[in-house]
Amino acid sequence: MKLSNFNFNLPTELLAEFPAENRDESRLMVVNRKTGTIEHKFFKDLIDYFDEGDVMVLNNTKVFPARLYGNKEKTGARIEVFLLRELNAEQRLWDVLVDPARKIRIGNKLYFGDDDSLVAEVIDNTTSRGRTLRFLYDGSYEEFRLKLRELGETPIPKYINREVTPEDEDRYQTIYATEEGAVAAPTAGLHFSKHLLKRLEIKGIDFAKITLHIGLGTFNPVEVEDLSKHKMDSEELIITQEACDVVNKAKQNKNKVCAVGTTSMRALESSVSSNSTLNPYEGWTNKFIFPPYDFSIADCMVTNFHMPKSTLLMMISAFTGHDLMMKAYDEAVKEGYKFYSYGDAMLIL
Repeated sequence: MKLSNFNFNLPTELLAEFPAENRDESRLMVVNRKTGTIEHKFFKDLIDYFDEGDVMVLNNTKVFPARLYGNKEKTGARIEVFLLRELNAEQRLWDVLVDPARKIRIGNKLYFGDDDSLVAEVIDNTTSRGRTLRFLYDGSYEEFRLKLRELGETPIPKYINREVTPEDEDRYQTIYATEEGAVAAPTAGLHFSKHLLKRLEIKGIDFAKITLHIGLGTFNPVEVEDLSKHKMDSEELIITQEACDVVNKAKQNKNKVCAVGTTSMRALESSVSSNSTLNPYEGWTNKFIFPPYDFSIADCMVTNFHMPKSTLLMMISAFTGHDLMMKAYDEAVKEGYKFYSYGDAMLIL
């Protein structure tokens, strides 16, 4: 498979700028890999496809307000700083992206807040837009993190061409998010409402929670035609023994295991034993799944509709089968499904 196999025409009006009014009332396309059939439902109908003892694997990572705006010393130029990951808590070192990058050099200082209460010094270049910043703040580490939270805003994707609203803080977060550390939401999970989760629980569906802190590597464009040459950035992953027990019991009992989102699927495939059971894991993963690929754990998945040529689309192709996936995407465009983070969902059986 080559990069060019993953291109398709996506009208810009199908890029969702806002979420559905109610989380579980977004549309749901149901794709059956065995029969090749495609059904059109609503997300709350998801419950009809699962039975007692089936398991849904949820990524409980929590998005932090990663986008800051500061001013460059002397010139006062407005600079966007996107926090990627903390490198050293004691020294307050962070990996970030800056925009416009051409204006930011080693030694520059950036000032944040109306009162310049937070200052950062550029101490290294990492990539074209990447920098390492040392934050200077008179206060404890806890106060520093509170200041970042106060000054930061919800990092909705750049293609959403509007200002961040107060609603985004709630809606660009799954209702089961507990472990802070992601700079992007695991968007398949955004469709779950408290009511739907309760209904699934009453029906006897079990949940296994894993944590994969999504970085921007998931969304980095693939710039090589030969997919085997593309390298994913590493993202932090935690799979507990408790989650393994839930998943492995379902597999042993021949129940369905459903990965909710591409991040959950990557997590599962990053820690598989030789006899196709899930192992506990704590570390980093740069797993890149593209066709052909044999999946070991999940036998169905929930996902959103992804951008052309994205690594996410490549995983869906590997799981669904390329021809069926392209047929489903063609139908999604014709039927006016909404794409990407705030868009509609797909259940692949």
